[in-house]
Amino acid sequence: MKKLSCFMLAAGLCLLHESASGQVLLNRVRSNIEKKAEQAVDKAMGMDRNQPVNNAGSTETSTGADGTSRARNKGGAGLVFTPPDVKVNLTDAEGSFKAGKYGEARYAIQQAMLGVEMEIGQKILKSLPETISGLKKDTEQDQVTSTGWGWVGLTIQRAYKDNADKELRVVVANNAALMTGVNLYFANGGAAAQTSGGKQNWKQTKVKGNRAIIEYDESSGYKVSVPIGQSSLVVYEGVNFKNEQDMLAAANTLDIDGIKKMLGEK
Repeated sequence: MKKLSCFMLAAGLCLLHESASGQVLLNRVRSNIEKKAEQAVDKAMGMDRNQPVNNAGSTETSTGADGTSRARNKGGAGLVFTPPDVKVNLTDAEGSFKAGKYGEARYAIQQAMLGVEMEIGQKILKSLPETISGLKKDTEQDQVTSTGWGWVGLTIQRAYKDNADKELRVVVANNAALMTGVNLYFANGGAAAQTSGGKQNWKQTKVKGNRAIIEYDESSGYKVSVPIGQSSLVVYEGVNFKNEQDMLAAANTLDIDGIKKMLGEK
């Protein structure tokens, strides 16, 4: 019995050794496959991982797919923002529709809609004040984005900052998820107001006569959400504002009725 146990122990150790050796072999094979795959991708993209880099952290030259050496781009002005031309796309849509090219007509109409939304977004940005609560606008962070599908997904954003760490971010958007949450809160009459440690995290308020929700989080600061019309809302995010009154004073600076009118909301 003792000899049998020793034999089984030895056999087990042997199997473990073979298993470990097999695992090492599998790891080596996997490593080689991954290395070959990386080299194939690099070659297709004209990259050379073995090429020395300069002090700026980028290579002076790169190797193309044909193996020739070529200069590496180090800068450039990028692309100039050019919104779709509404009139041109409407003309194209009409011509394509008459010719029975419905796919092209649909695409041209979408581009025309996108152009309209971009123009609305730029007008709303221009209508926003230069300063709010002593914070100056940061036009470098201005954003207007849209999916081009009938206001769904239109987002306009601007940031206001000072030389310290106080900041206000204003977002005008069509966001179904946000609107659902806000409408649910109002439907419940604000009964679902959350509290933590005896402090209220969010509650109902008003901004320029419009129903709104104000929230506070220790890490992100204040947030005010104001529904405007059926599908749009204005969201204010304030960092390092002194108190609730300070945040609401900033929110009441915007011409919400003007924004609502430009969006065509009622």
